[in-house]
Amino acid sequence: MTAPIFSLLAAAFYLGGTLYQIRCLMRRRSASPGLLRSIGLVALLCHAGGLYVQVFTGNGLSFGFFHVSSLIAWLVLAVTLVFSLRAPVTSLLIGLFPLALITDLLAWLFPSHGAAVIPGNSALMIHVLLSILAYGILTIAVFQAGLLAIQDNQLKHRNPVRFNRTFPPLQTMEALLFQFVLCGEVLLTLSLLSGFVFLDNMFAQNVAHKTLLSCLAWVVFGILLWGRHFRGWRGSFAIRWTLGGFLLLMLAYFGSKLVSEFILPM
Repeated sequence: MTAPIFSLLAAAFYLGGTLYQIRCLMRRRSASPGLLRSIGLVALLCHAGGLYVQVFTGNGLSFGFFHVSSLIAWLVLAVTLVFSLRAPVTSLLIGLFPLALITDLLAWLFPSHGAAVIPGNSALMIHVLLSILAYGILTIAVFQAGLLAIQDNQLKHRNPVRFNRTFPPLQTMEALLFQFVLCGEVLLTLSLLSGFVFLDNMFAQNVAHKTLLSCLAWVVFGILLWGRHFRGWRGSFAIRWTLGGFLLLMLAYFGSKLVSEFILPM
């Protein structure tokens, strides 16, 4: 019963944080960053307790579809809370709290089907953890791109919505987006390199599509960073490239797991 208790507690705090932010938006005032960080920290601790019971088995670590989704959501939220100590990123929590809530409950309600169990002391674990870190950071970049798109659209049409007033300046939001993309690109590079080092064949039939899509995503993010540095790319152009690269990465990982764990077994 430990996992359900932790999962439900985490869900309650995620829901509370979401409702608090919605209330602040309706009243046209900024949410307290300190209160949001406190709610997020307690929720993360409860979420981590549930994940520990679900993922860590006697034979190693179980990486099922919903468990990995929950782990990535936990990581994304944890990194965002750390970043919020030095950068104005608490506005991202309005999307991240619901994401963590949904993945937390799904991981508890739907145990992994045919999930691969990786020994905790294997070299492959380095590749897996780097991949999860890269995906997590680039997920934050996508949320940042989404908020930036809303802000940019409202400013162009001179029709600011309520929550637009709680955003940092457009230049700050844009700079944060490229910081997340750069950090994610570095981690994705390390993930791909570790895969070529620790896996027997990165282009084997069962992982070839994942490798190809991940490499394409790496190229897309690389071009985006090059364009930012040398051509000054920004605004909607940068947003589209961020979303395109993330879509490739999402298909590479979650697409393959969805097919292997849920569609093929049928």
